[in-house]
Amino acid sequence: MKVVRFGVDKMAEQKKSWEERLAGEPDELTIDFVESLSIDKRLYKYDIVGSIAHAQMLAQQKLISKDEFKRIKDGLIEISQKISEGKFKFDKKLEDIHMVIEAALAAKIGEAGEKLHTGRSRNDQVATDIRLWMRDEIEILQAKITLLQKQFVKLASRYVEDVMPGYTHLQRAQPITVAVYLLGFVEQLERDFIRLANCRSAGSGLNISPLGSGAIAGSTLPLDRKSTAKQLGFFDISYNSIDAVGDRDFCAEFIFDCALIATHLSGLAEDWIIYSSCEFGFVRIDDSFCTSSSMMPQKRNPDVLELIRGKAGGVYGSLMAMLTILKALPSGYNRDMQEDKVHVFAASDTVSQSLDIVRAVVAHTKFDTKKISAGLEEGFLDATALAEYLVGKGVAFRKAHGIVGLLVAYCEKEGKKLAELGLDEFKKYSPAIEPDVYERLGAANVVSKYVTDGAAGPKQAKEQIAYWNGQLAQR
Repeated sequence: MKVVRFGVDKMAEQKKSWEERLAGEPDELTIDFVESLSIDKRLYKYDIVGSIAHAQMLAQQKLISKDEFKRIKDGLIEISQKISEGKFKFDKKLEDIHMVIEAALAAKIGEAGEKLHTGRSRNDQVATDIRLWMRDEIEILQAKITLLQKQFVKLASRYVEDVMPGYTHLQRAQPITVAVYLLGFVEQLERDFIRLANCRSAGSGLNISPLGSGAIAGSTLPLDRKSTAKQLGFFDISYNSIDAVGDRDFCAEFIFDCALIATHLSGLAEDWIIYSSCEFGFVRIDDSFCTSSSMMPQKRNPDVLELIRGKAGGVYGSLMAMLTILKALPSGYNRDMQEDKVHVFAASDTVSQSLDIVRAVVAHTKFDTKKISAGLEEGFLDATALAEYLVGKGVAFRKAHGIVGLLVAYCEKEGKKLAELGLDEFKKYSPAIEPDVYERLGAANVVSKYVTDGAAGPKQAKEQIAYWNGQLAQR
């Protein structure tokens, strides 16, 4: 058989699989508008893996010969290698990665390559490819989440005893350790990790195989769908061919998971943008993750963090776009679904890149504990602890709350802190207050008295660090 250089000459002669049905050539505007190759070519490995599994099943069912299967498999592996080496020419006239690979295979091995699409439609093919890609992508994102978690734990271990203000409503609330503040982000990321795991889990909509559902109704050929599902590592097959080709729930779920990761990273970015300002001065972000001003030479702008915050909006946009694409679609496959990959890939790429850069920022950020300590006693951070002190003396909490509120108002009027009041001044507001009250006042004293599990004190910080070191070491 004459060997033809695939990927260029022969492919240029190929027609689209549906082109015999229509008269004339597609308009150039149509070619450009309907092609998805520019987006879905990144699925080539998964398209080839799925095609090999499908071909093996066809051989098992005697729909192709063993020799044809071998030639198909060898040809697909060579095509994959050519693509990975950048030696393959993509032709957008063939619309998508599925038709490009099939055309290249037929150009290389002849009629055997034309048998590959037996019992298969691009509808069930792409639904399989995106699932295979997403399973791998989830593992990559989970690995990046774990690395970021480890970086937070490492940073937290440096600040176990250091105290900072905790904020609610962006107002000073109660004293916390820097370590526990940082470990809060580890908790957020853990929820992200678990959500992704659930998205990928055995019983999820993602981990079932639609391959063999065909265009919408299955096939009159004796396909063994469970064989291809097993080869491709799916938990099960889909059991309704109409829904199988139209299901993109898993895409919306995946983008939602990405959106929450972006939310958490954006929250961190917001904190550190504020904390790195002169007004706070809590953190120092390394120069390598800042920029300066084209006009103001003194500026150190946390642009990386601002972009993390801004890029979250793009991920939200991908989620809304995905949901809008799916809204009120008729049953079965519709070409609208071609747009799913635009938004799935965009959301995943943004989150993947954001996780990388945030991990680098965290690794090179320091807390200015001297600056934090200098103003730590501002804002009556010990007020809640004083109320709880009164509870310990038998005062009802609501009454204790009111007493401390009056004491704070008195301190503001006198320009004093709670710890600076004399015992006689305390007694005017509550006879229950004794000399031991001073052991409960001041930010450092307060954090040392936290006793509840998961609280923001040094003891709990050590416990949380030990816990996370153990958990993350198992991944």
